[in-house]
Amino acid sequence: MSNKLDSKVLTPSEPSNQRRQFLFIPVFCILFLVFSGHRTLAQETLTYSDFLVWVRDFHPLAKQGDLTLELGRQELRMARGGFDPIIYGDQNEKKYSNTQYYNKREGGIVVPTVAGVELKGVFEQNMGTYLNAENTVPQNGLLAAGASINLGEGLFIDRRRAALRQAQVYADATVEERRFLLNNLYLDATFAYWDWAKAYADLKVFQEGVSLAQVRFEAIKSSFEFGDLPAIDTVEAYTQVLNRTIRLQNAENAFFAKTQELNVFLWDADENPIFLNPEISPMSLTTEVSDVVDIVELRSMLPNHPELRLLDYDLEFLDIDRRWKAEQLKPTVKVNYNFLSESVRPLETGPFFENDYKWGISISTPLFLRKERGALGATRAKINMTRYKRDLSVQKLLATLEKEYNSYLVLGRQLVTFDNNIKGLQRLLEGERIRFEMGESSLFLINAREISLFDALVVLNSINANQKIAISKVRVAAGIGFEE
Repeated sequence: MSNKLDSKVLTPSEPSNQRRQFLFIPVFCILFLVFSGHRTLAQETLTYSDFLVWVRDFHPLAKQGDLTLELGRQELRMARGGFDPIIYGDQNEKKYSNTQYYNKREGGIVVPTVAGVELKGVFEQNMGTYLNAENTVPQNGLLAAGASINLGEGLFIDRRRAALRQAQVYADATVEERRFLLNNLYLDATFAYWDWAKAYADLKVFQEGVSLAQVRFEAIKSSFEFGDLPAIDTVEAYTQVLNRTIRLQNAENAFFAKTQELNVFLWDADENPIFLNPEISPMSLTTEVSDVVDIVELRSMLPNHPELRLLDYDLEFLDIDRRWKAEQLKPTVKVNYNFLSESVRPLETGPFFENDYKWGISISTPLFLRKERGALGATRAKINMTRYKRDLSVQKLLATLEKEYNSYLVLGRQLVTFDNNIKGLQRLLEGERIRFEMGESSLFLINAREISLFDALVVLNSINANQKIAISKVRVAAGIGFEE
């Protein structure tokens, strides 16, 4: 049924012996408007595709999805900050009773690397009467360049490297979080648009019903004034006007409500809400939008569903945590080595432990490792729980996909069935008209046939809208929305 129908007021023709033919002039004019797809060009149309583009570009939730990516980038930046070079300086001086006990100065740079090795460069200058002998250095200071490395805990992964890899996983996961958010927004926007389009189409049906009843009432009243019809027929015709007016008022209220719900999705580039102009109407419910791809292809898309991808990233995140927890079961073995020099000059080749060096090693480990073993066991439990959750999610998503796809197919068959039903109701109305002209029917039966037809048109609108929504529900069930 067209969603833009003219409301033409038909004037009665001559009564008396052409009364029955006169009463059905409006019937076929209205039915012609209902089923011929007649459109008024005075109104602008907000198409479904334009509406989705507007929602995707300007809706706050869409912008929130873009900010999710920014959040992931900033988390990754913070994690990379753990490998920023560190410059430091330290000075300690003591002077008492005109005696300089000591004056110790030290400055340097520490460069962490993703390989787990810390590179160091240190300048040290110390002097004083009571300076500790081990702090004695040449008068112009002493340079040291070296590195420290973990040979036990932290050899393969340490806290900084674990944090960096988890931040990288989180940054990738924000892409799926954005997809998940946009898919839900896409489905909500689809519901809002086609509910609005259905309310508009229903409104047009009831407007035509009232128009038809009013034209018939005026015709019957004229026939009564000419003495061709009894007064009771005017009462019956008028009650039909009142009954259809009530249904029209309900349809107007429903259309107003759906318009307000649609307004929630409309924003401009300056982040201000937009309210639809009353002159703007939706596209026809019979217009083809996008078709659903083959179910086999939809099933193949399921592993890339954002909900499953987020669980995959959760598992990857937890696996990094597990590796770091397992690493902490090792003893801490940290080795430091520094070359010593009074000035910056090319290093002379020779054994590391021959002369001008400083080195050290530290070893430690808890005796029972209860904290470390408990943390590792808790992480493994979380991994197993997430795996079970993912397995269950796969089955749920597959069941949802199959259910929504079957609903889409059923609605397609219902459209064909109900289209034939409406054609049958049209033929019944035409047959009732012929019987009425032969004096074998009544105005009550004519009204009953019309009401059945208009009710069927409302049901057809509902099926059309539900089929459009079903397409989007199938897409979201397969994990696709705006982008795809």
